Amino acid sequence: MAQPEPSDDQARRPGLIQRRRQKIAAEIARNRRGEHTVPTWVLALILVVILGAWITLIVAS
Repeated sequence: MAQPEPSDDQARRPGLIQRRRQKIAAEIARNRRGEHTVPTWVLALILVVILGAWITLIVAS
């Protein structure tokens, strides 16, 4: 099934799906080059776990 030709506006501005694909491809390329980064949510989760363990130790003693 053929897809309709994009209008000039759509050709200049990538859609949400295309931007997402480009972002994922860029991340994969960075990871292959060795530019690994830890996502912010992982750092926040680690901080919450450490603080929770510390507070638990203080309250338990």
